Amino acid sequence: MCGILGLLLHDPSVDAAPDICEGLSLLQHRGQDACGIVTCGPKGRFFQCKANGMVRDVFDEKAISKLIGGMGVGHVRYPTAGSSNHAEAQPFYVNSPYGIVFAHNGNLIDGPSLLQYMDATAHRHINTSSDSELLLNLFANNLQQTGKFRINEDDIFNAIGGLMKQCTGAYACVAMLAGFGIIAFRDPNGIRPVGMASRRSNSGKDYLFASESIVADALGFSEWEDVKPGEAVIITRSGVSRKHVAEHATFAPDIFEFVYFARPDSVLDGISVYRSRMAMGDALAVEVDKVLKACGITVDVVIPVPDTSRVAALNLAQKLNLPYREGFIKNRYVGRTFIMPGQQMRRKNVRRKLNAMALEFSGKNVLLVDDSIVRGTTSKEIIQMAKDVGAKKVIVASCAPPIRYSNVYGIDMPSRTELVAYGRTTQEIAEAIGADLVVFQTLPDLVASVRQFNPSIPTFDCSVFTGEYVTGGVSEEYLHQLELLRADNVKNKLAANSLEGKGEGDMVNGFHDRETMVASSGPINRADDTVGLHNTWNIS
Repeated sequence: MCGILGLLLHDPSVDAAPDICEGLSLLQHRGQDACGIVTCGPKGRFFQCKANGMVRDVFDEKAISKLIGGMGVGHVRYPTAGSSNHAEAQPFYVNSPYGIVFAHNGNLIDGPSLLQYMDATAHRHINTSSDSELLLNLFANNLQQTGKFRINEDDIFNAIGGLMKQCTGAYACVAMLAGFGIIAFRDPNGIRPVGMASRRSNSGKDYLFASESIVADALGFSEWEDVKPGEAVIITRSGVSRKHVAEHATFAPDIFEFVYFARPDSVLDGISVYRSRMAMGDALAVEVDKVLKACGITVDVVIPVPDTSRVAALNLAQKLNLPYREGFIKNRYVGRTFIMPGQQMRRKNVRRKLNAMALEFSGKNVLLVDDSIVRGTTSKEIIQMAKDVGAKKVIVASCAPPIRYSNVYGIDMPSRTELVAYGRTTQEIAEAIGADLVVFQTLPDLVASVRQFNPSIPTFDCSVFTGEYVTGGVSEEYLHQLELLRADNVKNKLAANSLEGKGEGDMVNGFHDRETMVASSGPINRADDTVGLHNTWNIS
């Protein structure tokens, strides 16, 4: 999962980088591994700064001052596979045709066949197993086939439409053409989010693309509107052009955006994330009440696991007439454990991140409310923390159903065997994480909690709960290869190799044979170290 942003200022003499940097900081929750900005200045020249680290660490005043130009693209990255190197940060760049910068959130599931096409037909070298690089080169190749010295908007729409016919998977993308403008498009199922907004300036209108509406709110943009599934939007200083360029497909945004990833103050596809989480709490309260009565258990206090579950926990407590307390105090300078690479690092950071207040736990039957239970790492540590400070019983209520399947659309769900709910009953899950009882939201209740705010959405991608993938094309062989790539032990080994300086020149994510590669939203673009755009990061 990543955050993407594109900005075009009507006045080209005003630099876009400060606003892009601020926007990326508002999307930091979507990726904390790396970040990058590329701007376009006079005569179509690109200026780049990207590196591993948080936005506040990479973009100081000096770095921002070197990013010249009135339009640009930004990206925050969270790792899914491979080692960490600053060249893996997006946006990516190709110089031909026309000069294109590209940022992407999502994951393709037909990477091997697209690699073959790039190699044998398009004759474009793909240096990595990154689907971001694949998408960029597919787009560039489709544009190049026009053979034109200067392209127009119809050419761009046709190129994106061709890309959507070639690709299967989830993708929300922002691109920038040198001296031309910015572009956004979204996969035909609308799985990953991206929207647009505008604001009045002294000289005209500025335009923004972003993963979430919070960026528009904070930067003073209005008229937020989601890019529709299968739609492409082109913005130049002359105006806005929009076109549906894909064949009809079922609109199915990822429901996990509402459960966990998106900020509560964002609106995605016409749905307030905050309101949907309130509704999740109301629905979960009914299920909790039913299960507690069946088990003959009473609860003394409701405590949320910070931060995502707070809204749902408060509504649940109100509905059940139970006291709501903040029992965990959070250290806000530690990242989100779910998106940290490596099980050991996640476990270590839970106790750094949270501290349990004994006076809220001691001698009480505690109902902990969490947004979801993925690996069980965080839940197990938190439950033990509660018991260490005297909790009599610990019951866990999850706003999401049991997660038993891999996500193939850009969220780094681990291999199925690393999911605590995989192959386990609810009682066995409780035993695995050390809880006295676990209560899960039902899938119909979760879907209803979100869909009630926009009934025009026919369905949601719920594949992590059901194993049913809306795009089709997800074979057992693909899942097996993806799990090999994503397994924590593989990631740790690759990271160690990277730190030790071991050569991977003939390897991509640990695979020697290109035919066995599986596309991943973790870009590995080492070539950027020596070729392509000059990277101004850490340059005096």
